[in-house]
Amino acid sequence: MAMAGAWRRPLCGRDADMDLRFTAEDEAFRAQVRAWLAENIPAQKPRTMEEKKAWHRKLYEGGFIGMGWPKEYGGREARPMEQAIVGEEMVRASAPPGVNYLGIAIVGPTLIHHGTEQQKQRFVHNILSAEELWCQLYSEPNSGSDLASLQCRADIDGDEFVINGQKIWTSGGKDADWGLMLARTDRNAPKHQGISCILIDMHQPGVEVRPLKQITGSAEFCEVFFTNVRVPADNLVGELNTGWQIAQTTLGYERGGNTLSVVTQMQMGYNRVLEVAKALRVDGTRAIDDPLIRRKLGQIGAEIENMRYSSLRILSGMEKGLRPGPESSLAKLTYSELDKRIREMMLEILGPWGQVLHGAPSEYALGIDSEEGDDQSWATAFLWARAGTIYAGSSEIQKNIIGERVLGLPKEVRADRLPVQSAAGN
Repeated sequence: MAMAGAWRRPLCGRDADMDLRFTAEDEAFRAQVRAWLAENIPAQKPRTMEEKKAWHRKLYEGGFIGMGWPKEYGGREARPMEQAIVGEEMVRASAPPGVNYLGIAIVGPTLIHHGTEQQKQRFVHNILSAEELWCQLYSEPNSGSDLASLQCRADIDGDEFVINGQKIWTSGGKDADWGLMLARTDRNAPKHQGISCILIDMHQPGVEVRPLKQITGSAEFCEVFFTNVRVPADNLVGELNTGWQIAQTTLGYERGGNTLSVVTQMQMGYNRVLEVAKALRVDGTRAIDDPLIRRKLGQIGAEIENMRYSSLRILSGMEKGLRPGPESSLAKLTYSELDKRIREMMLEILGPWGQVLHGAPSEYALGIDSEEGDDQSWATAFLWARAGTIYAGSSEIQKNIIGERVLGLPKEVRADRLPVQSAAGN
């Protein structure tokens, strides 16, 4: 690979340059994806769930859903760079996203790696085609960053689990048909060892889903209550009390691989703010001619470009077959905090027009869809950027991972580690 897939650097010669071009193969694939999107993107943005599912199925039939999955399960075993190119081109074309992100990115890979053959046959195809939508039932009111402290119980009763407890911050819970749950199956075991992974039918009696209205005004998240929900033992994923180990595999699919499309989303917003700055008047002159604003714009552009090459570095390792390790935490921390800073600077540049939720003149409006496929303003993008520092592992958790696993610093002192440390000291 000529571009970041190999990052070719000559072994000698001071004036030799690094080759950062895409390969001919990748350029041909990009052209193919761009042409397909130009021909197939719906004229009207999907609004209803049926319209969104129809678009998802078209993406699936085009080979752009579950691209990295094994062919035997409906994927195409696409290279990481090909997956990144599709993500980048979809953002560039403002294409609506698929509707089953958690199913595709987390549940499907979890079942492929840890599920029984019966579970794979029952669920995997329906995940890819979005015939059944999925949510992730992990976080609880007092167990977010410290997920292993979760208290939702799954008591064994014959050949069934009886589920009682609450989950919160459940993305897409109101539309989900099934959920992938972590529940405590052994209350006497150490907290990391008494957790199991269970598949839950979200429509069965005892499951109550309540949408949570966010600061943006939308309600992507839900809280879910479980009251004596009876689940067949066949819905256990993997072995009993191994849910924490399975969750580590699951979370690994949520970080690192989509960074390039995130950067492209930032670039699209940056390109738009450049256009607005040329039209916006500040003290009688174009905003883009103000030296302070130009400095801020230059800083944003430089930081986005830096993040782009960091993303390509991750892809380079993935192209060589290396699984993203702690560097995925570096990427997650960098792009989420960068997005927050960028949105803040954009509001500073735009002034009052950056704070209007609805009704801004078209020459000042953002005009780019959010990742949820909803209309978005500069103010909404600013508010949503805060979520990026929390979901998929908060910035504080990423800093702990980087400190312990990259820098080799002492582990954080926590109550659940003290007995182990004391035993080791004795």
